[in-house]
Formats: sequence, structure tokens, C-alpha cells
Amino acid sequence: MKPDYTRAGAAATELILEIFRANGQLLAAGDRLMKALSLSSARWQVLGAIAEGPATVAQIARMMGLARQSVQRIADVLAEEGLVRFDPNPNHRRASLLRLTEEGQHRSDEIARLHAVWINDLTRGAEPQLFLQAACALRELQTRLRNAHADEPGPTDDTPWSR
Repeated sequence: MKPDYTRAGAAATELILEIFRANGQLLAAGDRLMKALSLSSARWQVLGAIAEGPATVAQIARMMGLARQSVQRIADVLAEEGLVRFDPNPNHRRASLLRLTEEGQHRSDEIARLHAVWINDLTRGAEPQLFLQAACALRELQTRLRNAHADEPGPTDDTPWSR
């Protein structure tokens, strides 16, 4: 028996299925792109999340839609490699701020250069408005998902930003 979707429900379902397919392709492409820098897509995500400024592990997890424990493991590895450091957080005694080191900033700059070449090549000849509309649709979907589950308890997190 075929589900009885509204037009919007059917369209959103199609979008979600395409997101699932694209996610796998993006992770694989990111791994290939970052191989020259000895990084994975996961490490790229964490470095990218703090490229514009420091953040706590919990903030990065929420921003990227990842599990806090996964981000913590990646942050620990990046710290061991000298790409990030944990600094005291003036707003929260136990939630350190993750910040790029000088080497991490250098690596982040290399990532940005590689990404620009890759994405410009990938999108050559494409209409920018198409990607802007897709980004808008994804933001709308994310807002609706957050609002639909706003009253449900989230993961336990004792940082002030999770309240």
C-alpha cells in the first residue's frame, strides 16, 4: 500500500532521499580531497567549524549535527596532531574552547584553497541560483525538524549553550 503523501510531503521525502544519497557521495569526495593533507571528512568538518573562531565540542556537535562524543574523539586526535588546542573558556569552567593552532590555521588555509579549486571545477557551468534554492530548502527543513522536536529532551549536556 502506497503512503498517502501531501504534495509537500512527497516533495520533502524526495529531498530527504537525495540528501541521504548526496551525503555518502560528499563524504567520499571529501575523503579523496583531503587525502593529500592526511585528513578525513570528519576532521575537515571539525577544523572547518572552528576556522572562524573557537567553539566548545558541544557547540561544534550541535552546529554540525554530530554526536558530541564523536566530535570529542576527533578533537582529541587533532590536538594530538598539533592542529587544535583546548583553551580555558571564560563562560564555562568545564567546557574548554577548541581553537586552531598556528599549524591548524595553516592546514585550514590549505583546505580552503583545495576546496575552492574543487568546488569551482565541480560547479562550472551550473546556475548558482539552483544551489541557493537548495540551501534555502535545507534550512527550512532543518528549522521544521528542530521545531517538531523542540519539546523532546535532547542529549545531556551541561553547557550553558544547550539550555
